[in-house]
Amino acid sequence: MSKNETVVPALVWGAEAIGLYLNKTTKAAFHMLERGRIPGARKIGGRWVLDPKVFHAAFEERAA
Repeated sequence: MSKNETVVPALVWGAEAIGLYLNKTTKAAFHMLERGRIPGARKIGGRWVLDPKVFHAAFEERAA
């Protein structure tokens, strides 16, 4: 892997970890999650999970 490559996790579990991934506070992330503002995020078994591939693809589609 080169210096410029970024490792994308398969899934990010929990509002706190999602906030860290998005460079947001836990409170801000939870607010965004509850309002459906994060593409690729959903609740499974009462816990938030983010699929980073879906999240990034949402922005790639908008740019095209």
